[in-house]
Amino acid sequence: MSQENLSVVLHSQGDLRLENRPVPEPGPDEVLLQMHSVGICGSDVHYWQHGRIGDFVLTKPMVLGHEASGRVVKVGSAVKHLKVGDRVAIEPGVPRQVDEYLKNGRYNLSPTIFFCATPPDDGNLSQYYKHSANFCYKLPDNVTYEEGALIEPLSVGIHACRRGGVTLGSTVLICGAGPIGLVCLLVAKAMGASKVVITDLFPERLTMAKELGADFQLTVKKGDGAQQLAKSVEDMLGAQPHITIECTGVESCIQTAIYATRSGGVVVLVGLGSEMATVPLINAAVREVDIRGVFRYCNTWPMAIAMLASGKVNVKPLVTHRFPLKQAVAAFETTRQGLGIKVMLKCDQNDQNP
Repeated sequence: MSQENLSVVLHSQGDLRLENRPVPEPGPDEVLLQMHSVGICGSDVHYWQHGRIGDFVLTKPMVLGHEASGRVVKVGSAVKHLKVGDRVAIEPGVPRQVDEYLKNGRYNLSPTIFFCATPPDDGNLSQYYKHSANFCYKLPDNVTYEEGALIEPLSVGIHACRRGGVTLGSTVLICGAGPIGLVCLLVAKAMGASKVVITDLFPERLTMAKELGADFQLTVKKGDGAQQLAKSVEDMLGAQPHITIECTGVESCIQTAIYATRSGGVVVLVGLGSEMATVPLINAAVREVDIRGVFRYCNTWPMAIAMLASGKVNVKPLVTHRFPLKQAVAAFETTRQGLGIKVMLKCDQNDQNP
């Protein structure tokens, strides 16, 4: 095994570097992976540009990356379900203790959870990376490494649709057609939503949404009134949607989400914006519109793998740019500029295939 372990390390706000790190040694319950494909997330770019997200503040150098897949090259002594050569998708959140959240199946809420590329925990944008074997999921032969990496954003869509109660015949409004809005669209359709409306400022994103199965696309302009937009959605669908999935975090969009959702329905908040927001809470209250939050995901990888392997969901069109690991800074700049949908970094110089 080459002892080179090129890694993408954020030293401080704006200071992104490629550097060699030691190849880690897996513990008894861990596997060492040769990384293959790692997607760049908006959160990676946000840490690079701002040095923090909310209460998570960068205080020491951190390896970025958490949307990832790779190949097992070394197996810890206690690991039984994986072997050298297995292709796996990585769930980046690993609980550190058996607390009440882990016991009741909502381990994503555990305050002590390890999470890739969330300070102070290192991510996996490197050539070699070790991870808890229990949170590495074997990929079927017909699922590519890139699809494996896209399970992470897809999981946000699965968790959001579960939280919203999307089921056969649901009508759904999705605010925002970036990568997360698009995976919510894919999952909502796969879970049986009959009609999906999606909104965005950028027409080219809505074109992609249409190709991925959105029934209606609504181009919004800065300054559009929330209640007017809600009316436009109702006119398109012929009725208010049962469920709205808000993927922007923008205050005016949260307002639109509440006004647009039918009485007795659900608003799911996925996008993260400023800490405080002024929203029509009383409108939601008197109409029994439930507002539910989303923090990452839990128990989604097996479902995501089944969706991809069966062909029920196709995430391949989401990847619009690919860069070798050595060109990571250019890849990050591409994501920062909002070009394309998903930028994928290829970490194995001998295999740059999807």
